[in-house]
Amino acid sequence: MTVTVDAAPRRALIRWLVFATVVLAMLMHAIDQTSVATALSAMQNDLGASLAWTGWTITIYSVGQILVLPLAGPMGDRFGARRVFLLAVAAFTVASVLCGLSSGTAQLIVFRFLQGLAGGALLPVATAIVSAEFGRDRDRAIALFSTAFPIGAILGPLAGGLILTFASWREIFFINVPVGVLLICLGRVLIRETPRTAPARVDVGGIAWLTTLLLSGMVAITRIGSFGEGWTGPASVVGAAAVALVAGRFLLRHLHRHPDPIVSPRLLTGQRLGLMNVMNVLFGAAVIGFSALLPHYAQIRYQMTPIASGGLLTVRAVFMIALSALAVGLLRRLGHRPLLLAGMAAITVSLLITGLPPVHTGPELWLSLGAAVMGFGMGLAAPSSANAGMHLVPEQAAAVSGLRVLFRQAGAIIAVSVVTAVTSAATDPAAANTAAFLVLAAVMGGAVVLAMRIPNQRGRW
Repeated sequence: MTVTVDAAPRRALIRWLVFATVVLAMLMHAIDQTSVATALSAMQNDLGASLAWTGWTITIYSVGQILVLPLAGPMGDRFGARRVFLLAVAAFTVASVLCGLSSGTAQLIVFRFLQGLAGGALLPVATAIVSAEFGRDRDRAIALFSTAFPIGAILGPLAGGLILTFASWREIFFINVPVGVLLICLGRVLIRETPRTAPARVDVGGIAWLTTLLLSGMVAITRIGSFGEGWTGPASVVGAAAVALVAGRFLLRHLHRHPDPIVSPRLLTGQRLGLMNVMNVLFGAAVIGFSALLPHYAQIRYQMTPIASGGLLTVRAVFMIALSALAVGLLRRLGHRPLLLAGMAAITVSLLITGLPPVHTGPELWLSLGAAVMGFGMGLAAPSSANAGMHLVPEQAAAVSGLRVLFRQAGAIIAVSVVTAVTSAATDPAAANTAAFLVLAAVMGGAVVLAMRIPNQRGRW
């Protein structure tokens, strides 16, 4: 009897220790994703690179995440989620060391891509580990587990700003090393291996075409600023753009021919999903682009310190978390469309505030206002947009959710690549960055128009 009483608390304790280990891994990934945005100017100055190529340290990380998501789940099924989790943490830690030791922009971009691959692999296997550990309580555990991302959005910019205040940008990566070592030790001791199942077929060809499309498109955009380099500048842009067009054409043909493609053609255009996908590209360009570019903008236009510019993203994250809770409570009563429209309108206003000069106040307070309004809009729009897409095809909710992430990250890649390329080529980078936020506001306005055509749904679905 004593053994039974003692065993139950021990099982519960280990379960929550496993949960804490997984959440810590996701926090490491989330914090690294947001903290690097505060270091763009420092990396640019230290490595002597243009902003266009330095911006790749953000976009290539997103590319890595996009490409590994379809692979991580099947890998966990075949080799076990515990093994893949430990491998991903180890790879992330090693890639962090290599990022910190990089002597040039090209090296840093390659190692950030590896870091993105490792970080993207964590999410599917971490979800599988939590699900297996908590059994019938998996829904609540996964909901609680998802809070790692907004917490990372709060801590990341502050961590980046603090590190840059007292050290260099390299320490943003080196700080992952002790965390990674601790996670490997805890994971080996605490996490049990999940049951292995027959893995789903992986569309390697689709991933290869998607990789070619994303990388060649990014090269074409980045090289826009090289038109003054004689014939080689325009030739490189045209060549990369041609590769992107060919890759896009073959990717579409591949998706229609492959029995289990990386993206179902039906989910690209059917049942108003095409409308949602376009809206998600515009949403990602405006919202994720805002997050990636704001600290650098605050530093070059208003000479704000790294910790103050990073704090702007923390303001955004706090308001986003607070409004998300309100939005979840209102979804069944109002439906997703009113909340989505209100949130996207607030995001448009936020981008306008950020791009316009301060009115009767200092730049810190003015940009904080813009960040707060952005958080307000994201808090309303994020839960409602998730429901809007999944409501269209409820039987494929997981696939639609993954597609939403893909298209938003694609929009962010386009926005960050274009803005950094134009800013790098401009004679007045601050003015170019200012204009970029106003253009992003117009882009978000277009997304609001598209969102008006999405059918509303109240109550359960």
